[in-house]
Amino acid sequence: MIGLISATSAGAAARDRLAAAWPERTRVYEGPVGDAVRAAFAECEQLVCFLATGAVVRLIAPLLADKTSDPGVVCVDEAGRFAVSLVGGHGGGANELAREVGELLGAEPVVTTATDAVGLPGLDTLGFPVEGDVAAVSRALLDGEPVALKAELAWPLPALKVTEDGSHVVRVTDRLVGAAEREVVLRPPSLVVGVGASKGAPVDEVLGLVRDALRDAGLAEASLAELATVDAKAEEPGIVEAARALGVPLVTHTATALSAVVVPNPSDAPLAAVGTPSVAEAAALVGGGELLVPKRKSSRADGHAAMATCAVVRRPRRGRLAVVGLGPGARDLLTPRAKAELRNAAVLVGLDQYVDQIRDLLRPGTVILESGLGAEEERARTAVAEARKGRAVALIGSGDAGVYAMASPALAEASDDIEVVGVPGVTAALAAAAILGAPLGHDHVSISLSDLHTPWEVIERRVRAAAEADIVVTFYNPRSRGRDWQLPKALAILAEHREPATPVGVVRNASRPDESSRLTTLGSLDPATVDMMTVVTVGNTATRDIAGRMVTPRGYRWQTAEEGAK
Repeated sequence: MIGLISATSAGAAARDRLAAAWPERTRVYEGPVGDAVRAAFAECEQLVCFLATGAVVRLIAPLLADKTSDPGVVCVDEAGRFAVSLVGGHGGGANELAREVGELLGAEPVVTTATDAVGLPGLDTLGFPVEGDVAAVSRALLDGEPVALKAELAWPLPALKVTEDGSHVVRVTDRLVGAAEREVVLRPPSLVVGVGASKGAPVDEVLGLVRDALRDAGLAEASLAELATVDAKAEEPGIVEAARALGVPLVTHTATALSAVVVPNPSDAPLAAVGTPSVAEAAALVGGGELLVPKRKSSRADGHAAMATCAVVRRPRRGRLAVVGLGPGARDLLTPRAKAELRNAAVLVGLDQYVDQIRDLLRPGTVILESGLGAEEERARTAVAEARKGRAVALIGSGDAGVYAMASPALAEASDDIEVVGVPGVTAALAAAAILGAPLGHDHVSISLSDLHTPWEVIERRVRAAAEADIVVTFYNPRSRGRDWQLPKALAILAEHREPATPVGVVRNASRPDESSRLTTLGSLDPATVDMMTVVTVGNTATRDIAGRMVTPRGYRWQTAEEGAK
């Protein structure tokens, strides 16, 4: 929960904007400011104070205890110009909160944490436990000293300025090893413990079994991702409380799903009790992975039969491929989600001219794999191969990644051994339509006139179908030096079904500094004025030129009424 505190009417107005935007995340604290800050500090994970930073410093100073547990605090000035991350930049999430508040209120986020200021990810902000001398290793990264990455298991980390050898070390492991001098140990959540238990099994017995199994195998409890069991045990108190004590979710699976998992130690007892020959091993292995600890039973000091079993599996996270649409070119049309994926990527793959557009958004240490025009399949293969190495990869393209861009070849190459995320962008048809007016107000279709990958006979059949169906058509890749006859042919097909006065919008370099647009007609358009940087939108029989804007009504009643009035 985010506590909101203000002292003036201007602050209250900005405060209320946040409250309205985030009703589930925020709570407004009224009354004397000092009392409000103290109450929010005790009750909330984060605070946004619409007060001077000096005032907030004095109010929270007696309350500060430890940076790992203190809430993150953001200050917004009276004029709403700045959102200052004051306390808990990493541990309390104040840095990211300052960015969110700034985006919502139109304020400039002020982040002074050293790593954030230079674009490096904080070692304590990667989403899993970290041990060792974080300050020393972070300082080495900041100073450009050699820092080695020792990854004992593949994990999709963001870009880090690391080398093969160095005086400082970032180690990625789930083994029970301590951090050496000048070393940070990252504990990714790679371990799954499957648990079975008899009815009424004590929580101490379940919890002791799990901890003993991890310790005896030399595995770190901090890398535990989840406890898993059969759904018949979803409310078994001993298992539920053990998961709570370990601070991990309890994940359950059906007996049918567990029965399908091949395990080394099946048993008749769980088959009779819950309908599967294995609970512990099967629940740990159902999502795949390497069995590190086969089924073991708990031990009881009173000599009674064991009431719990467990098994441990290492399940490394799959590599991650984000296919990112950069939009039509203007930076303000690049979505926040796209920016976040670019910051999270350790490897960037893309066309060289697109890489140049966003190079300044990449973190230091990002590996850039760029190539020229005509290498789409090669880029897709490269991106998938890098993700299969367990890396966080961003594959970029202009417009929307799924529209005549990189998502299709990438997904054709990928399989379920990697995680794939699509990040939508503003595609050329939409960017051009916004400039022209509202030409896509009714049914519309986009057709590429490039016959490099699609036979012309197929393209012509699609154009003819759109013409006969009276659908607005947006032409991508309309004309190039080597392809100068396809656009005239496509326009001629449309002209068989539409009047010469049908509006046609022509937009070149939509949203870029040299953007140009014009509204003409089907009978007047000169194809020689069109190139590969142009989008051509041809209206249907209802499309009109209204005050210089291209408008296609949402229905045909508008057209009928207009004609009836003539």
